[in-house]
Amino acid sequence: MQTPRLPLPVTAPRDIEWRFSRHARSAARARALFREQAAPWELSQDTTDTAELLLSELMTNAYRHAKAPAGREIWARCELTEDRLRITVADANDTLPTPGRASLDDESGRGLELVAALADDWGAERRECGIGKELWFELALRVQR
Repeated sequence: MQTPRLPLPVTAPRDIEWRFSRHARSAARARALFREQAAPWELSQDTTDTAELLLSELMTNAYRHAKAPAGREIWARCELTEDRLRITVADANDTLPTPGRASLDDESGRGLELVAALADDWGAERRECGIGKELWFELALRVQR
């Protein structure tokens, strides 16, 4: 009698990076690519939803506020470790963001507030290459039950 073969474990890279044009559609494209990557990483639905929302906020901020020369790109990088998911969005503008306080009537301006409220850690820093900045957040991975 032959022993049934178990499927081999899915192996996926533990980090991935995308480059986008500085365009309004790039936030939606980043969300779709992230959701596609979350499946082989077997992220929980809660982690996937939160990360997708925060990625979208950082991508939207980079598109709207990073006044950079034409042709500059927005980069998004996702890194998975044993216990954390880190997502970084980089643009070519050197100005570090300052979280604002949106009023109840404002239709925008809450992106960094959401990141600060929902991420386990986050930050902003100038890029090592000397051009632009990076905003990042981390989510602790919870054990699924």
